[in-house]
Amino acid sequence: MARPRTAQGRCKRTHQELKVEYPDAECELEFKNSFELLAATILSAQATDVSVNKATPALFKRFPSPEELSVADIEEVETYVNSIGLFRSKAKNLVGMAQRLVDQFDSQVPESMSDLISLPGVGRKTANVVRSVALGLPGLPVDTHVGRLSRRLGITEETDPVKIELTLNPMLPAQERGEFSLRVILHGRRVCFARKPNCDECTLNYFCPTAFTF
Repeated sequence: MARPRTAQGRCKRTHQELKVEYPDAECELEFKNSFELLAATILSAQATDVSVNKATPALFKRFPSPEELSVADIEEVETYVNSIGLFRSKAKNLVGMAQRLVDQFDSQVPESMSDLISLPGVGRKTANVVRSVALGLPGLPVDTHVGRLSRRLGITEETDPVKIELTLNPMLPAQERGEFSLRVILHGRRVCFARKPNCDECTLNYFCPTAFTF
């Protein structure tokens, strides 16, 4: 197969190849509804999905809705998430997020980007996770894996996550942006490691401009 010559071509080819490699890619955070995914994604900043999944069952059993979390004592919330990094600020954000959902959005997780990022602890990455995974809307979460692989594959030279997102968006079908992100994240976790990528086993190595250079 011919090597794509443009950044857009490399993005599309990456999308095609990873669809085959990871046909059933899913978000690895455990959740039952958009509120739980929102809370879990807030907790996942600078933390592993595994650590978040260990903490959230008890958290959601104690605070199963925005209404109950909105009136929670922050110190009590801390006891449920203290195994996760930055737990004090995250506990505060969780309660603040729930309060805003109750006060401003009738206890519902909003759909629009502008409304989502108005919530405490929510940036574009978290908003895009919720939009694409829980709400079925276009959204391309850019984490460290998406940023690293996009640069290695010659899709962009940007380092700022928002600029990476805005560069990638027009290269992909709107409804498939979230799937692209999930698959790139899996590939970053399983093959294209930060320090020693496994180029020998990489399905993208025939067109990746940095393959076998590490």
